[in-house]
Amino acid sequence: MSPSRSHSSPRRIAIAVVLDQEKVLVGRREGTGELDGYCEFPGGKQQPGETAEAAAARECREETGLEVTPVRCLETVRHRYEFGELRLSFIECRLCRPEENPRPPFQWLARRELDPARFPPANRSVIARLKNRK
Repeated sequence: MSPSRSHSSPRRIAIAVVLDQEKVLVGRREGTGELDGYCEFPGGKQQPGETAEAAAARECREETGLEVTPVRCLETVRHRYEFGELRLSFIECRLCRPEENPRPPFQWLARRELDPARFPPANRSVIARLKNRK
C-alpha cells in the first residue's frame, strides 16, 4: 500500500536570521503567493542533499545580495499552513561584509521593534527569542 499524500514529508525551508549588533535583516512578502503581506527573514526551499546552513546562506545571497556565514541553528519548527506542512530551520548568520547594504525589500530592523504579529505564525517563537536575547 502506498503512503497517502496527507502523510507526505513537510517541505524543508531554510531561513537566514542575519544579525548585525542589535539589528536583524527583515523584508516583506509581496505578490500573489503564500503568506503575502507578512514580514520575513531571507530564506527558501532546501534542495535535496543541501544542509539547512548552506541553503540559508544561498537563499540570503539570492534574495538580498549579501554574503553571510551560518553560525548555528536557532530553532527548527514544524508548522502546518493551509497550503501544506513546512519544516523551517532558522539559522543564525553573520555578515561577511558588514559595509554592504541589502537589496529591497530587505532592510535592517532593530530587534526590539520585531512584532510577532507581522510575521507568519511559524516564526513567532524565534521572534520572541530574538527580542528577549541579551
